[in-house]
Amino acid sequence: MNTKTKTKNLTLCAVMIALSTVLSRIEIPLWAQGGSITLASMVPIVIISYRLGAKWGFASALGYSLIQMMLGFSNVLYCPTLFTQILCILLDYVLAYSVLGLACTFGKAGRTKKAKILTGTIAVCLLRFVCHFLSGIILWGSYAPEGQAVWLYSLTYNGSYMLVETIITVMMTLALSRFIPENK
Repeated sequence: MNTKTKTKNLTLCAVMIALSTVLSRIEIPLWAQGGSITLASMVPIVIISYRLGAKWGFASALGYSLIQMMLGFSNVLYCPTLFTQILCILLDYVLAYSVLGLACTFGKAGRTKKAKILTGTIAVCLLRFVCHFLSGIILWGSYAPEGQAVWLYSLTYNGSYMLVETIITVMMTLALSRFIPENK
């Protein structure tokens, strides 16, 4: 890859990370403790994955995860120990958002471009949900209402916004699919 192509890719990634960050700030909060529906904030990162591949997608998603962590760092401080703070950083931010950049790797099984995009987008949204679901059980279970199973609390809490986020992301990514060239 020549210098001009690398510069073009870096610029595209930076713009898409910035766009994702701006879209993430346009939100409808569902819960007082966090968890909100955004204006298609995952779409630019998923598109990077399909346009430039897993390496660029993952690097962009990792950068985006670090920005999300900085914007929501006060959540980390609710964790009482250094170990739980590290788990929070990993599960609620680094892993949860970094998986978005791998959408192109999950979509390889589809026959058509739209089927590939649909499969990959749903897969990475599901992986992001799993990260938040595990975090809800491991770190935030004490917020579960008395008598409610912690796993059910986490499923309800995280599922409420992640289901809507997934639907928005799939719809927008499919709508933009004609502008996404086949992965190289």
